[in-house]
Amino acid sequence: MPQPVFYAYAYPEPEGFATAPVRPSGAGYQAGLREYLFPYEAVRQSASPDEALLEFLQSSYEAAADFGAWRRSELERNEQPSAAV
Repeated sequence: MPQPVFYAYAYPEPEGFATAPVRPSGAGYQAGLREYLFPYEAVRQSASPDEALLEFLQSSYEAAADFGAWRRSELERNEQPSAAV
């Protein structure tokens, strides 16, 4: 990679995963690597870098879980993490 990136993938890759609408803008699927990439620079320049990265990670997880037919109710908690003090 010519630049640092965050990445997300599912293995085995479920059918349709590559077409999922992973967010935010700037994130995209790299067919040669079979993963979603989100450039570090896009995160750094975001108005809210933490939120941008979390959106990428959450949306790529949801794509893998939904297209992979994971039993999300057994994997996920409905609680929101508390803020660090």
